[in-house]
Amino acid sequence: MNPSRARFDLSGLRRLAACLGAAALISTAASAAEPATPTGVIALTAVASVDVSRDMLSITLVASRDASDASAVQSYLKQALDAALAEARTVARAGQIDARTGNFSLNPRYSSKNTLSGWQGSAELVLEGRDLPGLSQLAGRIQSMNIARVSQSLSREQREKAEASAMTQAIGRYRAQAAEVTKQFGYASYTVRELNVSTHEGGPGPVPMFAVRAMAVQADAPLPVEAGQTSVSVTVNGTVQMLK
Repeated sequence: MNPSRARFDLSGLRRLAACLGAAALISTAASAAEPATPTGVIALTAVASVDVSRDMLSITLVASRDASDASAVQSYLKQALDAALAEARTVARAGQIDARTGNFSLNPRYSSKNTLSGWQGSAELVLEGRDLPGLSQLAGRIQSMNIARVSQSLSREQREKAEASAMTQAIGRYRAQAAEVTKQFGYASYTVRELNVSTHEGGPGPVPMFAVRAMAVQADAPLPVEAGQTSVSVTVNGTVQMLK
């Protein structure tokens, strides 16, 4: 065999062996860096709901006008709003009966020939608060505007109280599930790995428009209002590590 050829083959084999050794070391290091798949980990979910009465009422009143002159529309809407606000101020109580202006719009109206034929506008007044009877009576007394929308909701205090109660129940159920599952699988105890808590409110939505119009037919009559029920739910989900 040619000595130079033998030296070349030997050198090549050494380089190949070095490359294979480096690859093996890299593979071993990568395997060591990968976290081991945890055992004894289980996902759990617990839900609790609390029924509560909606204690906030919101009534939206609207005045609309259609005229050939923009200033006439503005003047009418201003008078309607002023009259409604004056009536509301006589009974206003912070947090119980509040009044605030809502949307105000003034738009041109065009004929079929695309020429300006007039103006149309609308203005809103929103009555809201915790005094449901007082709000319904006030809405019935305001004659310069019509009832457009009625909705009920929870006050912040009522929501926080319901959430706290539901959360206590949901966490208690989650812990009871974790303890029972740990026992059933033959483990001695558990620790919480991760936990998520979310809240949700469900129940009927705003009163339909057609129902509102029907209730507002009689002038000066209080708007019939019944405190609606809703439910506040809390969901607790996550994973626990069971321990021997």
